[in-house]
Amino acid sequence: MIPSLCCRDKLQDGGTRDEWRFLLAGGAHKPKELPNPAPDWLSDRSWGDVLTVAALPNFADFAEDFLNYIEGFERLFDSQEPHHEKLPGKWETDLDDFQKLLVYKCLRADKLTNAFQDFVANNLGQRFIEPQTANLNLVFKDSSPSTPLIFVLSQGTDPAADLYKFAEEMRFSKKLTAISLGQGQGPRAEALMRSAMERGKWVFFQNCHLAPSFMPALERLIEQIDPDKVHRDFRLWLTSMPSPKFPVFILQNGSKMTVEPPRGIKANLLRSYTGFTDDYLNSCGFKTPEFKHLLLSLCLFHGVAIERRKFGPLGFNIPYEFTDGDLRICISQLKMFLEEYEEIPFKVLLYTAGHINYGGRVTDDWDRRCLMNVLGDFYTPDVLVTDHEYSPSGIYKQIDPDNDHSNYIAFIKSLPINDNPEIFGLHDNANITFAQTETFNSLQALLLLQPKSSSGGGKSREEVMEDTSNDILREVPDPIDIEMVMNKYPVIYEQSMNTVLIQEIIRYNRLLLSIKSSLHDLMKALKGLVVMSQALEEMSNSLFINQVPDMWGDKAYPSLKPLAAWVIDLVARVGFMKDWIDNGTPPIFWISGFFFPQAFLTGTLQNFARKRIVSIDTITFSFKMMKESASDLKTSPEDGCYIRGLYAEGARWDMTESQLTESRPKELFTEMPIIWLIPESNRKPVLSGIYECPVYKTLTRAGSLYSLALFSRSPLYREVDITLVLFSRSFELEI
Repeated sequence: MIPSLCCRDKLQDGGTRDEWRFLLAGGAHKPKELPNPAPDWLSDRSWGDVLTVAALPNFADFAEDFLNYIEGFERLFDSQEPHHEKLPGKWETDLDDFQKLLVYKCLRADKLTNAFQDFVANNLGQRFIEPQTANLNLVFKDSSPSTPLIFVLSQGTDPAADLYKFAEEMRFSKKLTAISLGQGQGPRAEALMRSAMERGKWVFFQNCHLAPSFMPALERLIEQIDPDKVHRDFRLWLTSMPSPKFPVFILQNGSKMTVEPPRGIKANLLRSYTGFTDDYLNSCGFKTPEFKHLLLSLCLFHGVAIERRKFGPLGFNIPYEFTDGDLRICISQLKMFLEEYEEIPFKVLLYTAGHINYGGRVTDDWDRRCLMNVLGDFYTPDVLVTDHEYSPSGIYKQIDPDNDHSNYIAFIKSLPINDNPEIFGLHDNANITFAQTETFNSLQALLLLQPKSSSGGGKSREEVMEDTSNDILREVPDPIDIEMVMNKYPVIYEQSMNTVLIQEIIRYNRLLLSIKSSLHDLMKALKGLVVMSQALEEMSNSLFINQVPDMWGDKAYPSLKPLAAWVIDLVARVGFMKDWIDNGTPPIFWISGFFFPQAFLTGTLQNFARKRIVSIDTITFSFKMMKESASDLKTSPEDGCYIRGLYAEGARWDMTESQLTESRPKELFTEMPIIWLIPESNRKPVLSGIYECPVYKTLTRAGSLYSLALFSRSPLYREVDITLVLFSRSFELEI
């Protein structure tokens, strides 16, 4: 919210609404098309943003002038702190601090959050970017018996301990009554509150979001508090996760607080070891050294499991809420097994921790494989050696078990605040992905806070929506004649691809019809010819902020692209289908262009099964990476098919060595070569040298499409952060 206020203040000084809109939502069209001048370091997506920003008046010649300062912009791109670098040429003086943010968004979106911090500090002051510590004493002074004090919970936080400590300081610990709300607790909570109002006690209602049925009653109780009759010492404390069921009246009339959970391996380790004592660390008899080693290893794994969540799908496909309870039960089991077994049962420890305690929360098979591989680096005989290193840098390591509790605390405090991706088993590029995600989430939050009426320079909302609608209507093609396609490609037993094509055309036609009809209705509504319905209102809001409207997304293929890139992608997909119709079955299939790729894969297997007269249930794919380019492969293979359009995330394919290898710095995605999908009956899997790589439709990694067996001579350090994603075009990666 602070960047929004700061930027709004600058916009009143002469900035334009169009520049602010580009910063938040991106541009809608490119005024000109120019080839990428530096494809070796500048991604096509970044170059597309450069072309798009040139539509703004203050950036009219930015794209052309970019060619004159290639070295200067490359220096900015390679810098560790690009927001502290001077822009090349006239752009350092011609652009103000706000307009420079647009350049950072084009070239280094991962550092835009840092640039925001500098922008706010320079214009509003340093105190607006520094975290504020929670002080219950200050909040309490501003409260009253009729004003509830509300803790808005974040994942991994519990303010109960802070409240109990504050109650002791205020000598109210014996007058504080806490109750965790849930089913059947409503009448008891109401009785406690009425009693506390009369006797001047404190009432602490925890987890209000778990008792939505009690919220109306709680709202009435607070409304009925008479400031003249209620005891002056009475206070009502509430905790709740963000919930639509929480009464607005209570929020408006209460004092709201929130506490951020500890972030980073260091903070998590410190929280874990704060609860230990020397007596506990030495409570395992003659196996105390092993217990100390494995305890540190287990606490470190707990921090890694929690912090991998910040990397989004790179960490786990699903963001699991691992808790301190998972760690506590693992520690209890560790101590029990050490005391009962002469030899350390690592297999049992791995199973109970990985498959039961932590694994009990894991619902995705690939996440389970990832979790077990990560746990295997921490629950192993190797960690029983002093100075064992958990990461290549050696920052995270075992220490001498003769150390006492204070030495362990000192060692933890010596660890860096900011974690290196290597401790998570991730490539350095993971930090870039995390920073970009944080930037886009911040911009999305700012976008939702914008008012629906515009002031200052630039076009009005109605003009922007009308221009966007006209642009889309011009670019999106008309539906394809399905009868013509069915006559040209009839359903026949020998060729299942004809059925796949017809099904794809039906799906695309449904989407194209929805786009065309809804845009025409919106244009009429903007002119006042028809009533603006709720659906059209939501659609117009999406067009304004460069997002795909829900009424289109519900009928479309999975995609995370913003609207402008989504339209280009749709046009390319329909073009692929038209080329198939006009020129016959393509020698190389663009798998990303399919509405439903699973049908295409099944059709390929079905063709092979009918040709060889074998059961389709016994057929699976083997894979061959082709060294030939698309221009060299003019005909389809005898069995199977060639596909293109897959991108690797977390690794790259080495064409020289024909194997998976590490990603290059700042190269988040790499295009895979053309792949030959070869159907085989009763194929025997290769047990060594093969990485089974999942394939997903989008970067959210939801619902594995299938897995691809890729050759890798040595096992890579990380596991499931290596995936293949169906991208439509390399210059429009999804966000």
